[in-house]
Amino acid sequence: MVLSESQVLIKFCIKRLSSGKSTFLNSACLTDVKVSELPFTTIDANKGVAYAKVNCVCKDLDVKDNPKNSICIDGTRFIPLNLLDVAGLVPDAHKGKGLGNKFLNDLSRADVLLHVVDMTGALDKSGNRVAEGENNPYEDILFLENEINYWVKGILEREDWDKFTRSSQDKKKMRVDLHKRLSGLKISQQHVLAALKDSSLEDKLPSQWNEDEMLKFSKTIREISKPILIIANKIDKEISIANLEDLKTKYKESIIPCSALAEYVLRKYNEDKIIKYLPGSSEFEVIDKDELKSNELETLNRIKHEILDKFDETGVQKTLNYATFNILDLIAVYPVSDITHYSDKDNNVLPDVFLVKKGTLLRDFVRDKIHSDLAKHFIHGIDVRTKKRLGEHYELQHNDIIKIVTSK
Repeated sequence: MVLSESQVLIKFCIKRLSSGKSTFLNSACLTDVKVSELPFTTIDANKGVAYAKVNCVCKDLDVKDNPKNSICIDGTRFIPLNLLDVAGLVPDAHKGKGLGNKFLNDLSRADVLLHVVDMTGALDKSGNRVAEGENNPYEDILFLENEINYWVKGILEREDWDKFTRSSQDKKKMRVDLHKRLSGLKISQQHVLAALKDSSLEDKLPSQWNEDEMLKFSKTIREISKPILIIANKIDKEISIANLEDLKTKYKESIIPCSALAEYVLRKYNEDKIIKYLPGSSEFEVIDKDELKSNELETLNRIKHEILDKFDETGVQKTLNYATFNILDLIAVYPVSDITHYSDKDNNVLPDVFLVKKGTLLRDFVRDKIHSDLAKHFIHGIDVRTKKRLGEHYELQHNDIIKIVTSK
C-alpha cells in the first residue's frame, strides 16, 4: 500500500475470522467488507481509511475552518489513517501453512498491529464456531505473537545466514547489516539498536548467537517495530466481561474493550441522519424516532446501557487514538501561509493537519510532510500563536500552527 504524506499506516492482524475484525474495519471506515460466520472469509486484504480524533485548533482560535486533508465536525478534527484488514492465520503460518505467507507479507509495512480478539471464546483453533467459553482468548494472543515472532526469526536466518554471520564480524557493521536484512519489514536502524540493547546482544556478534538469543532478538525487534494492541471485541456479552477480567491478570499490555458491531450500527444510523453521533462519544441523540422500528429502538437502548454507559464509548475510536497517540507517539501539526487568517494561499482556513512523531524537528517536517524543495530553501518558521521565529532545530509540539518562510 502506498502511504500518502498525511496518513499513518496501521494494519489489522488476527488469526481467524468471526472475531469481528472485518466488522471493526467496517465500523472504523464505513466500508462494506464481507462479514461471515465462515472461517477465513477474508482472503485478500481489505483497505479502508479511518481517522484519529483530536480537538481542532479552530476552537482555540475561534475561527471557522475548511479542511482539505482531514475533516472537522463541530471543533473536532478527524485525521486520516490507512487500515488494512488481512487474511487469517492457522498454526505454523510462519512456515507457509494456510494463507500464512500472504498474511505475514501484508504486515511488512505496518506501524501497529491491531489484534481483534473474540472475547466470548466461541471459536476453535480452525476458526469454527464452538460453545461460548470453550476457547481461551489469552491463547489467541499468544498464538499470534508467537507466529509473528517466528516469522521475523525466519527472515533473519534465511538461507544465507551463515554467509551473513561470516561477513558481520564488526559490531558497527553488524548493526548496519542487520538493518539491511530487515529493512523490508519497515524496520529502522534505531529499531535494531534498541532491540540489540534490550536483548543484551549489542556486544555479541550474530555468529555467536544461540537459538534462544536469536528468538529473543526476533521477539524484541517485533515488539519495538510492530507493537500489537489488543482489541477485546464483543464486550457486550456477560462471558466477555468475565474473560476480560481474567485476561487482565495474565496480559500486562494495553487492552481496549470494544463492540465493533455497536459502532457500526451507530455510524450507519448517523449517516442516515436518524441519530446524531460522533465517533468516540459516550452518547447519541435520536433525531427521527419515527424512522425507527421497536426492535431498532431496543437495539439503540441496549447499546446505550450495555456499552456506552459501561465503557464510555464503543472502543473503536479509542483504539485508533491509542494506537496513534500512545503507541506511535504522534502529534498533530497545522501548517499555514497566512498568520493573520490562519489560511493557505487559496484562503482555506486551517486546511491541513499532519501527524508526525513527537520530537520531529521543524526542518524535517518541512522536508518530509510539506515539500523537499522547500526544505532546501528554508529560512525559518513562525509560531502563529506567539509570532515567535522558529529555527530549523525547533522541536514541534502537539497542535502547533506553523508558517514556513523560505527564500523562494
